[in-house]
Amino acid sequence: MAITVHCDIVSAESEIFSGLVEMVIAHGAMGDLGVTPGHAPLLTQLNPGPVRVIKQNGDEEVFYVSGGMLEVQPKIVTVLADTAVRADDVNEAAAQQAMEDARKALANQQGDIDYSTAAAQLAEAAAQIRTIRQMKNKLGK
Repeated sequence: MAITVHCDIVSAESEIFSGLVEMVIAHGAMGDLGVTPGHAPLLTQLNPGPVRVIKQNGDEEVFYVSGGMLEVQPKIVTVLADTAVRADDVNEAAAQQAMEDARKALANQQGDIDYSTAAAQLAEAAAQIRTIRQMKNKLGK
């Protein structure tokens, strides 16, 4: 049996995952990082994107987080996110539409738009699509 650590993934609304995992892979502010049992304590910001967990039995689950924090303690890894959903529940069509809308807003030089909001919406939609693609690649679709 593999060595494991407890992992909790929680959003402002609810706890979405809690269980023993062999590894957590997340998109941190400084790039992707992997956390395994025995990892040094850590607190880092998460960028919007996928969080993958490899569970005790070797199965893998993919979640989308809109950003947040990842905390590593000796016996627990915690992902705190404003929004966290299972990758299966991310609406690909809506993410594609949001991405297109944000691109159009950024291209509109004449309008009264908030460029930082449009850029954030574009980044979030791109992260959702990246999460969906990672999940599809994992499933071999």
